[in-house]
Amino acid sequence: MPKITTSDFRNGLNIMMNDDIYTIIEFLHVKPGKGGAFVRSKLRGVTNGKVLDKTWRAGESVETVRVERHPYQYLYFDGEVYHFMHEQTYEQLGINAKQVDKPAYMKESEIITVVMNADTEQVLFTELPDHVVLVVTDTEPGIKGDTATGATKPATLESGATIQVPLFINQGDKLRVDSRIGSYIERVKS
Repeated sequence: MPKITTSDFRNGLNIMMNDDIYTIIEFLHVKPGKGGAFVRSKLRGVTNGKVLDKTWRAGESVETVRVERHPYQYLYFDGEVYHFMHEQTYEQLGINAKQVDKPAYMKESEIITVVMNADTEQVLFTELPDHVVLVVTDTEPGIKGDTATGATKPATLESGATIQVPLFINQGDKLRVDSRIGSYIERVKS
């Protein structure tokens, strides 16, 4: 694996540390008036999701890990494994449930990004699009004019997730949902 120094750090870079892959979330080069320069960084574990703070000496070298992102179509979940199909090659892939990011907002035939280690072709995790469109399958009926108060009610989506929506949303409405935080964005016109 290629090595880089702390001066080459950038957000989103994947590095190998303690026999695990971490992604740099943020970093800051610090040059104090007294002592040597150093780099403060915040890292997220790719396989375990843990966020940790790490301080590096300026010029310290680390190994980078090359990752590739491929579009896969979500097929089905069999209770233990999520099954996907590659868009171009039609190759099918089973991914362990703990490697799937936010499965509550996935629906069948949706395109998901699968992130793999380019050297070993091992699946690291999946990424859902930031915004997904889902149909409301169950909610209390909306009342005309319920738009000014800002009140919300629970709604169950076709993927099985439950989110808070405005009172005017009805069963069968298509909604744009922010999958990162699981919140309602807007109603989508058909």
